[in-house]
Amino acid sequence: MSDTPPVAQPVVVVRPGQDAKEALDQALFEVRHKVYPRAVHGWFAAWRWVLVWATQLAFYGTAWMSWNGRQAVLFDIASRKFYIFGLVFWPQDIFYLTILLILSALSLFLFTTVAGRLWCGYACPQTVYTEIFLWIERRIEGDRAARMKLDNAGFGARKLGLKAAKHAAWIAFGLWTGFTFVGYFTPIRDLAGQVISFSAGPWESFWMLFYGFATYGNAGWMREQVCKYMCPYARFQSAMFDRDTLIITYDHDRGEPRGGRSRSVDARALGLGDCVDCGLCVQVCPTGIDIRKGLQYECIGCAACVDACGQVMEKMNYPQGLIRYATVRAMDEKLTRAQMFRRALRPRVLVYGALLVLIAGAAMIGLYLRVPLKVDVLRDRAAIAREVDDGQIENVYRLQIMNTTEHPRTYRISVSGLHDIHLAGPELVEVAAEHGRAVPLKVRVHAEQEHLAKGSRKVEFTVSALDTPAETVTEKAVFMVR
Repeated sequence: MSDTPPVAQPVVVVRPGQDAKEALDQALFEVRHKVYPRAVHGWFAAWRWVLVWATQLAFYGTAWMSWNGRQAVLFDIASRKFYIFGLVFWPQDIFYLTILLILSALSLFLFTTVAGRLWCGYACPQTVYTEIFLWIERRIEGDRAARMKLDNAGFGARKLGLKAAKHAAWIAFGLWTGFTFVGYFTPIRDLAGQVISFSAGPWESFWMLFYGFATYGNAGWMREQVCKYMCPYARFQSAMFDRDTLIITYDHDRGEPRGGRSRSVDARALGLGDCVDCGLCVQVCPTGIDIRKGLQYECIGCAACVDACGQVMEKMNYPQGLIRYATVRAMDEKLTRAQMFRRALRPRVLVYGALLVLIAGAAMIGLYLRVPLKVDVLRDRAAIAREVDDGQIENVYRLQIMNTTEHPRTYRISVSGLHDIHLAGPELVEVAAEHGRAVPLKVRVHAEQEHLAKGSRKVEFTVSALDTPAETVTEKAVFMVR
């Protein structure tokens, strides 16, 4: 038996006298029914808004922060430099981007294995911006009933005014989002001046409009369609679920048979379960599904139905948890919460967690020990080796020194590996901040040394900053004797 929990399958209803193929085509190609999510309050809804505020303050606020006289976070693609607070990353540091992608993937695997689609329900940009756009919609058009009534009403001045105000607010917010996004690639203060004076470049203008209207279209119009049909995560999430994954579940044994009743009625005497069939769990769902039908790939794990059902249970004086976070095993085997959570530390979770900690720790150590000095040594192949006037053998090299810090540096160059090997020229070189410099070097040894046989000899070049000895790099090279 597979450990993957079953997913509710869509049902195609064939009406009397209707062809089965016609019914299937209608189910597959039916026009979308607009979802009107109802506002909900509760513990999980509060956490969603905490994540909305946290992510958006980070996104919109970080772009305006300054560090060392420049933008704190800036991805300067034209200059091929990425600034992240006190760190400057160059193309040679793509290794760290790879590590970041690996950590993101492992985090997604870990969180999904433990508690399902936490990312989708609380921090995914599609969820966050849909929540913001819904808030704007509610402020202008009203609650769920008012929005449905407005959409069903005939064309008129009031409807036109409300719709125009809503879409104007959506477009303004989307354009501000696009402006902020581009502000991470073009210094945002310069970009603001260009926008005000209508002098923004073609690429900046294109990406501001593209990202702005993508936000407007995805969060304002498409909404749950993005989660259900465009996002690949909805399709492969079940491969990461098992019977011990926390998911949104409906307690079928406790809730069925469902039916309406007053609070003073004894439901057990009527043969009813705790579900009063109010439909609130469906009304608050941002993807419009009925969680009572079982686990469905459209469920993004936002727990809005948990909050809604909890409020109904409280009013009916019933125990909480008819809809709750639980595992398939806990529901089938009637496990207690303590037993359920003890099974969370299963092998796959431990493996994901250990890999995540090890790779994150290695990345942090690598960043801490990272030397912001890059050195490359190239031999002059036009002159392999030559004997100069004073009887010494000379090799010519070129050192490519890159100062990746935001401060100018003076470096000392030395060479070792052979007796009496030395530089024929200045040993100190200055390199400007965030710049590279090609330094020609002449390296000599005395030809009369008895142990100096013909052929190649290994030598080492050492480059170190005068004011910061920790910034030292040693590179190997070959000295030719003929």
